[in-house]
Amino acid sequence: MFNSSSRVNVYDLAYIAVFAACIIVLAFVAIPVGGAGVPIVLQNAAVILAGLVLGGKRGLLVSILFLGIGMLGLPVLAGGRSTLAAIAGPTVGYLVGYIFAPLLAGTVAYLAPIGASKAKLVAFLSTGGVLGLLAQYGFGIIGLIIRAGMDLQSALVAQTPFIPIDIIKLVGVVLIAAAVHAAFPDLRAGTRTQ
Repeated sequence: MFNSSSRVNVYDLAYIAVFAACIIVLAFVAIPVGGAGVPIVLQNAAVILAGLVLGGKRGLLVSILFLGIGMLGLPVLAGGRSTLAAIAGPTVGYLVGYIFAPLLAGTVAYLAPIGASKAKLVAFLSTGGVLGLLAQYGFGIIGLIIRAGMDLQSALVAQTPFIPIDIIKLVGVVLIAAAVHAAFPDLRAGTRTQ
């Protein structure tokens, strides 16, 4: 009934849907902090995890699905907000970062050679994760400048409460991704272009 190509597509769709659902569930975990109206969330780490586990292409599709559902008015973001409501606010830049973060993180992570040592794989995952996080911060800063009227220095300072927590989350995400790739080595084997 299915050829091997369509079977891969079915698996990809399942992976994408599951990760998008997990990211949406994590919307219920948010701690308000700072003066810019940006809460501490787990969603930003889960978006990076999607890229590290699934690769750049599938990670990008996870974010597009997750944010697209929110464009329908469903509450997919912290505080029960929809993407539609959030694009008018000061956090819109972070949402743009959510699109690019898994693409960058996953593309770099999937550059690790198949069969690489655990240390080498963790190095690629860490580099990808850092780039994904920097994309979120970079676009977030741009959004704060444009939507909140902050200058560059104020927008940079607004990031400082998040940095230590995001580093801890990033370490966790890298460890989870390394464990997933160790348990499911075929996840990367057939997707070199991810």
